[in-house]
Amino acid sequence: MIESIFELFQFEFMRNALLVGVLVSIACGIVGTLVVVNRIVFISGGIAHAAYGGIGLGYFYGFNPIVGAIIFALMAALGMGWIARKTEQRTDTLIGVMWAVGMAIGIILVDLTPGYKADLMSYLFGSILTVSKANLLIVVGLNTVIILIVTVFYKELLAISFDRIFALTRDLPADTLYLILVAMIALTVVMVMQIVGLIMVIALLTIPAAIAEQFLQDLKQIMIVAIVLGGFFTTLGLGLSYYFNLTSGATIILISGITYLLSLVIKQYNKIKLT
Repeated sequence: MIESIFELFQFEFMRNALLVGVLVSIACGIVGTLVVVNRIVFISGGIAHAAYGGIGLGYFYGFNPIVGAIIFALMAALGMGWIARKTEQRTDTLIGVMWAVGMAIGIILVDLTPGYKADLMSYLFGSILTVSKANLLIVVGLNTVIILIVTVFYKELLAISFDRIFALTRDLPADTLYLILVAMIALTVVMVMQIVGLIMVIALLTIPAAIAEQFLQDLKQIMIVAIVLGGFFTTLGLGLSYYFNLTSGATIILISGITYLLSLVIKQYNKIKLT
């Protein structure tokens, strides 16, 4: 079976799927770690569903829906982040509003678009095996932007993640850095959406980082381990989904979830053993 799984990657569409999976794992490992340590997991879900409005926009005006998703995701993320920082509104309320309005706009625009929308469900549930070369190039570009931002602002992001009071005493622009962080979440969400769909974005974005955080404390180490885990989950999920004729996105998430549960058991066992 293992040999059969590796033989699958002789096909071009499987190689493309593996490549986009690895690229997305890099973004998820980096941004997902920041999401987990800042305890803003559900913001990614809100942004993902708001991005559906951009998909509808792309269908309605006849351009790449992924480009529309990027625009809407960034608008939702920055709007959500700015309002949360500048007003006393509850963040969870804002997420719910953005979530609902984005989905509603997307659905209405799709309804108003003439013709048959054959690949619409792929944005909800993912379709890694049908990622186009154009979308692959978009993923490469988004990944590059995220890596550059984190490289340039790593110390500042580290400061606001673990000690916001310290960051403020050092006159760091905490609000601006927060907006940069949510913008990176938006870009990552659009990438993840192509693999597992809007429905399961949160899982792939956060599970690898959540596993790594249980056993590590250094932010860089958590990011590296999360990247490796994400790549492993994606590769194994692709192989198993093809071999057993299963939905690839759901298979990837199921493997990730089982591994997370096992990590919880191991963590608890180590605690009991130490006591």
